[in-house]
Amino acid sequence: MAELAPLDLPERPQLVRNITHFARALRNAGLPAGPGRVADAIRAVEAAGFTDRADFYYTLQACFTSRPEHRHAFDQLFRLYWRDPRFLEHMMSLMLPAVRGVAEDRTAKPAEKRAAEALLHGVAQDAPEIDQPEDQGTEIEVDATLTMSREERLKTLDFEQMSLAEMAEAKRMLARMTLAVKPLKSRRTAPAHRGRSPDWRASMRSSLRRGGEIMEFSTKHHRTRWPALVCLCDISGSMSSYSRAVLHFLHAVANQKGAGWARVHAFTFGTRLTNITRHLAQRDVDAALAAAGAEAQDWEGGTRIGSCLEAFNRDWSRRVLGQGAVVLLITDGLDRDEPDRLAAAMERLQLSARRVIWVNPLLRWEGFAPKAAGIRAMLPHVDAFRAGHNIAALAGLAEAISRPDDMGEKARLMALLAD
Repeated sequence: MAELAPLDLPERPQLVRNITHFARALRNAGLPAGPGRVADAIRAVEAAGFTDRADFYYTLQACFTSRPEHRHAFDQLFRLYWRDPRFLEHMMSLMLPAVRGVAEDRTAKPAEKRAAEALLHGVAQDAPEIDQPEDQGTEIEVDATLTMSREERLKTLDFEQMSLAEMAEAKRMLARMTLAVKPLKSRRTAPAHRGRSPDWRASMRSSLRRGGEIMEFSTKHHRTRWPALVCLCDISGSMSSYSRAVLHFLHAVANQKGAGWARVHAFTFGTRLTNITRHLAQRDVDAALAAAGAEAQDWEGGTRIGSCLEAFNRDWSRRVLGQGAVVLLITDGLDRDEPDRLAAAMERLQLSARRVIWVNPLLRWEGFAPKAAGIRAMLPHVDAFRAGHNIAALAGLAEAISRPDDMGEKARLMALLAD
């Protein structure tokens, strides 16, 4: 058995106790801050010293964070625990119900609410009692009949701003959502008693049985068929909070009976394209996403949209885009490939599909404009451009699919490109 190197601790290890408590808060926030990382952090602080705040911050960050998405929660917890004592009051306000106009009107930053829950784990969240004077003055009654319920509030809450409990509730809501689609009229026909088109072949065939005399006139109508749904989901680091929620929603659509889709195909892309269709066929959503995560080796990495779309057009478009398939493209459009290469791949994708609907979480910002080169290259080659940062935005996809004339925000952004 390997022996660990001795760890020199001071006689009154207050700093060690604080680092351990800080690691416990990180673990409650979802970061992998186990005992091994705590020991490494203590040794690193002992080697680097505790004289400079910046050195102390980067020392702990190197020990407790291994992925880019961990830095948001780490920054909020470090600011709360080590640097800004007044920030604790704002964190407590995030945990308590407030009336607009009384509490500070401030939007929570990414991972801020999750950091509050992690650090205040086990702390009572009831509002403090305030001694009221004898003269109560004028009593004000607040009518709360029109306030939003919990589910209504979650529908409009950004996925990136959700706490762990809120994200779990949002995933349950996504599992109950549907994505209905209207059937398509096929070129093929079928016999019908009250069809609108004459069936001359059937009429002549029946007359031969009666010596050439036409006793009845046969009719036919066009058959209906269901389109296929193809989802291309960006799983790069900037899309990690949104791609997981979208895959939960897509799993519900793929496993819902009678939804109308002929088949649901799912692909993930970051630095390479991965087909996860067979994994989403599993009934258990956790097992399905775990298998999909094991299949896709580029989770939370870089982004190469152009090359991944080229791979899809070359290897999969003829297999899955036939018979009027609808394509959902979920990405923020921040690409590292050449814009001309990306534009050519998007043009071919649009020509192969019935409709291409681009779902971009960056559209949640009011001042969003197509300034990035990747967004400018992709925008002209989509049929609709919609937001996808919360549950309400995903529910609005049904409207975009059922209405062929729905363009979302494309017309407004194309006008900005023309200026």
